[in-house]
Order: sequence, then structure tokens, then C-alpha cells
Amino acid sequence: MNIVKFSDVSNKIVIVRGQKVILDSDVATLYGVETMRINEAVKNNPKKFPTGYILELNKEEKQKVIEIFDNPKIKFSPAMPKAFTQKGCYMLATILKGEKATNTTIAIIEAFDKLSELQETVSELSQAPDEFQQKTLMQKGGEIFAELIGDNLKASDSETSFELNFAVLKFKHTVKRKSSAPNELN
Repeated sequence: MNIVKFSDVSNKIVIVRGQKVILDSDVATLYGVETMRINEAVKNNPKKFPTGYILELNKEEKQKVIEIFDNPKIKFSPAMPKAFTQKGCYMLATILKGEKATNTTIAIIEAFDKLSELQETVSELSQAPDEFQQKTLMQKGGEIFAELIGDNLKASDSETSFELNFAVLKFKHTVKRKSSAPNELN
């Protein structure tokens, strides 16, 4: 059984209508089931998914997702994709059973929590009264950011940098690695 990693989940969180969500096809991938099984669970338990737990993407949002992520599951599906908010993912966890479902739910909860923590840290940084507190918050934000992108970056003979530039701070994460063998398969 493959254990879902935190970075597997954080890479699937997208913003739709100003909310952090995971698309139904990505939720299905994380849980190791088909998308129709996720949607069946929702259809069979409508009272568990009130307004705000799931968003159904409209045509323009679907097209944008296709353009950005080139997701064939969404591209060729006649149905409009659904997007699970944090609450929707938690509720889905009460329906899906098994060890993989439990591990996936924990990873989803951790990913949403880290994104909220990063958002809060950035907000606090803009209001930090002194330079020491600003540096402390920038370090904390950098650590959270590093957790979000994970450590599963491909090894190469060069360095890789990720940089996010917010209005009040800039996060830069650099990975310097060399591959151990030129023909190694990952």
C-alpha cells in the first residue's frame, strides 16, 4: 500500500472562488479510487455535504483547470468537476473507510493546516512591530513553505530555486543536489 505524503496533497490544493480546494479527480487519486466512487459517496450522502463543502466548477473554471493543469480526467469528462473544500474533505473522510482512507485524510488535514499556517504567518509579518519578530516570522514562513513543496525534488547537477514574492516578504527555497549515478532511475 502506498502511503500518501503531505507533499502529494499540498500539490493538489488549488484556489477556486477564493477557497482552497482539491478537485474530485485529485481526491480520488489520493484515496486510490475512481472519481465516480467519490461522487457516488457524495450523491449517497447529500446531508453530509451542505453548501460550502463542495463546489461544482462552471464551464469557465473547468476550462481554466484544463489550461493550467492539462488534466485528461477533467478534459475528456462530460461532467463538471467538483471541488472539495477543507470541510468537504473532512466529511468525505467519515464516509470512506480503510487504512489508506485514514492515512489520506491525515495528509489532507495536515496540508490544509500548513497552508492556513503559512497564510497566518504572512499576515502577521505585515504587522510585526520590530525587525527581530519579522525575521522570526520569515524563518517560520520559509520552513512552512519548504514543508509544502516537499523534499521529493529530482536530483540534478545544478541547484533549483523556488521563489514566492509576497507584498511583505519573499520566500526563496534552494535545493542543491547532485545525482549519485547518471543513469539512476527514480
